[in-house]
Amino acid sequence: MSYQEHITKLTHLIQSKNGTWDGINAESVERMRLQNRFHTGLDIAKYTAGIMRADMAAYDADPANYTQSLGAWHGFIAQQQMISIKKHFGATKRRYIYLSGWMVAALRSDFGPLPDQSMHEKTSVPALIEEIYTFLRQADARELGLLFRDLDAARAAGDLAKQKQVQAKIDNFETHVVPIIADIDAGFGNAEATYLLAKKMIEAGACALQIENQVSDEKQCGHQDGKVTVPHEDFIAKVRACRYAFMELGVENGIIVTRTDSLGAGLTKQIAVSHTPGDLGDQYNAFLDCEEVAPGDARNGDVIINRNGKLLRPKRLPSNLFQFRAGTGEDRCVLDSITSLQNGADLLWIETEKPHVEQIAGMMDRIRAVVPNAKLVYNNSPSFNWTLNFRQQVYDAMQAEGKDVSAYDRAKLMSVDYDATELGVRADEKIRTFQADASKRAGIFHHLITLPTYHTAALSTDNLAKEYFGAAGMLGYVLNVQRQEIRQGIACVKHQNMSGSDIGDDHKEYFAGEAALKAGGAHNTMNQFAA
Repeated sequence: MSYQEHITKLTHLIQSKNGTWDGINAESVERMRLQNRFHTGLDIAKYTAGIMRADMAAYDADPANYTQSLGAWHGFIAQQQMISIKKHFGATKRRYIYLSGWMVAALRSDFGPLPDQSMHEKTSVPALIEEIYTFLRQADARELGLLFRDLDAARAAGDLAKQKQVQAKIDNFETHVVPIIADIDAGFGNAEATYLLAKKMIEAGACALQIENQVSDEKQCGHQDGKVTVPHEDFIAKVRACRYAFMELGVENGIIVTRTDSLGAGLTKQIAVSHTPGDLGDQYNAFLDCEEVAPGDARNGDVIINRNGKLLRPKRLPSNLFQFRAGTGEDRCVLDSITSLQNGADLLWIETEKPHVEQIAGMMDRIRAVVPNAKLVYNNSPSFNWTLNFRQQVYDAMQAEGKDVSAYDRAKLMSVDYDATELGVRADEKIRTFQADASKRAGIFHHLITLPTYHTAALSTDNLAKEYFGAAGMLGYVLNVQRQEIRQGIACVKHQNMSGSDIGDDHKEYFAGEAALKAGGAHNTMNQFAA
């Protein structure tokens, strides 16, 4: 039903109470209902899962329909992203939010800043999901509140055309609530612990859970050394635990993203259980770095594997970990990916050491030979030096083309001296088109940057501190912050409105009528920004 139809229905309800509800205004109720579309996190998870599934189908039809997100470490940051997207592009279509375990560890733990090693409180992840959606729902309420004010002004002016225009915007309002891909790390324990945490995250609103195949108590950031993977059966149990959580809560189309760190992980804590030659356990163990031993050569405490009649001793490190053979990372990564998709995963995440389209595509070609519609979530990581990586790629390409590259020092291509050169310009263009190119060639459905707002917060704060505490003084804030907010139409310049002051005034008027003491009167200094 339309806005006016809902009001008519509510009017009939109020009238049916024989005068006892006459103090309730039907239009005010409808406004409050529109401003609070989602009543629970499960409502959000079901709604956003539908969006992701539709986007996945659209990508399968045309890889130009890839999706994107930026990582957010606070509800306000996520809110401002979506307000900005709606302002600049008119819609939130194919734009999501990423919730990074790295940023939770670094910024949201009661222990203080922590490395990305699953040491933070696991409940801080669902708490952040809930916080993000609280801020996104508030963005809905704020924008709708502004539309309601426009509608009231049009009515007061007797402008019927304007009334119709504003009502159409209300009827076709697009929410700021979008899918969150949420990092559950390695599950924070065994499969039961994974299931319990997954439930909390889904109940908070997450429609997509990203889980990695590392050992929970040895978990490392995907871009650090020392990663330790687990056998497939252990990981599959956690994938199933996530699916059970989705299904128990009625989110049957929830999305599971399985991340493999095998490309850069050379260690395992366990020898996989194998019952028959060629089973998953045997395939996992086949990558172990082993040495053949005779029965009499076995040492006390040795672990021995029998393969094809040969006795093999996996090399065990002083840390009690076993190592894989060098150069097997890609093969293990491909096997991990195929196995995940064959056991309930919806999307893959392959962590690479550099952003290189053909490297990613080489693995995806092998995966898609077995699972044709395999799709990737890819981390456009700030851990990559994008400028240096792509300048080196262009350097190598120019050299292969037979061009003279003697003017460039490959090891020092980060230098500002190369910014305006042919090499620098070509590299920047490859960075600009990387997402579209990789989505078309390498099966990347979703591009995200894990930690962008961590870096933007640091950069903008550094620039402000340098100016404000220096010779510029207050001009450092006015020139580089407030004046830019006003001229660029940044919603937060009216920070009282952004924080919900006008929404509160509306409610006061609903509840108390003319007796309401409102904050948005003539003496509110925010009126200086009305123009």
